[in-house]
Amino acid sequence: MLSNGWQQLLNEISQTPSYQSLMAFLDERAAEGVKIYPPKGQWFRALELTPLESTRVVILGQDPYHQAGQAHGLSFSVLPGIKVPPSLRNIYKELSSDIGIPTPEHGFLESWAEQGVLLLNAVLTVEDSNANVHQGQGWEGITDCIIQQVNESSAGTVFILWGSYAQKKASMIDQTKHLIIQSAHPSPLSAHRGFFGSQPFSKANTWLTEKGFSEINWELPVIGQVDLFS
Repeated sequence: MLSNGWQQLLNEISQTPSYQSLMAFLDERAAEGVKIYPPKGQWFRALELTPLESTRVVILGQDPYHQAGQAHGLSFSVLPGIKVPPSLRNIYKELSSDIGIPTPEHGFLESWAEQGVLLLNAVLTVEDSNANVHQGQGWEGITDCIIQQVNESSAGTVFILWGSYAQKKASMIDQTKHLIIQSAHPSPLSAHRGFFGSQPFSKANTWLTEKGFSEINWELPVIGQVDLFS
């Protein structure tokens, strides 16, 4: 269920021709038998878990994972029982190096979202085994509106922008009241170019504390006894 802030914003967005065109496109692709990830009910899962008024950190991804069972509406996160993807493994390495947290054995990040970490992808859908295929179809305008809403309404939020794609959003953010943390992307292709050692988690918590907000508990809870790397 969406908080009032997000519900009002999406009500406004849903009236725009670009939103209606995007939904028509997605309906058409589904009708053609294309598998779209995540399931429709999870497209706005990030907003459901992180109310606008509670958003204290934004971690911006590009588009959802494109293999079956991975994407569930949160950037970088996968469902319990799904092998941890390479970028998230590198995020965990930096998490451990930065604040000494043991490496989690799963990739389920909902506990971050429930604390006010908006795990937002710029594009909210993808097709099976076809990365980035829904870029340019209209999602970017919607997620830009979400970022702008946080920028305007929040008294203070940390925006974590990994990689050049996410960093293009920096121009939308008022740095007089928000903190931007930028580095290379955690992808295996770029993590050694400045992601490792960037200390985004401790920097975020230090800034939040200075502003009078609660720290994020970045340590993820243990989920069951399943071997998630099998």
